[in-house]
Amino acid sequence: MTLSRPLRDEYAEGYAPYIAAADEGDVLDLLQAQMEDIATLFGGFSEAQGAFRYAPGKWSLKDLLQHLCDAERIFAYRCLRIGRGDATPMPGFEEDPYAVAAKADARAMADLVADWRAVRTASLTLFRSLPEAAWLNQGTTNNRSITARCIPFISLGHAAHHLAVIRERYLPALK
Repeated sequence: MTLSRPLRDEYAEGYAPYIAAADEGDVLDLLQAQMEDIATLFGGFSEAQGAFRYAPGKWSLKDLLQHLCDAERIFAYRCLRIGRGDATPMPGFEEDPYAVAAKADARAMADLVADWRAVRTASLTLFRSLPEAAWLNQGTTNNRSITARCIPFISLGHAAHHLAVIRERYLPALK
């Protein structure tokens, strides 16, 4: 199954940056490759590097990977609900309180990387299991209309956004 890119009327403007950040190609293959890229990148960080923050008040690399895991779980849950035809509106989530509550700096890098692999693998399993007709189901998240088909693209673009931040702000300071 190859998912075609969502049409502009399938999502609200707030989702546009993530969908735009998703590379062209088979989104499920791209999600699989991105899982490996992120696992390799974070797997190469020492514990001290994982605790690095490029500025006061910013997330550590461990916080950032935990955020990717949390967001991935939320995206998959949304896709499951919408894909199954549940039209009940779903709330948004505030990422900063999640980061504080997760206490990612207390976790080992290897544990966080394993968590990332597990959650992205679970997302891919869900995405591959949805019937073709389910992808056009409409739902509401964070008071915004969206189809199930948008969610894998959002997941891909969201992680791509954070990878760009890592390359721009974290990696130069770690060299």
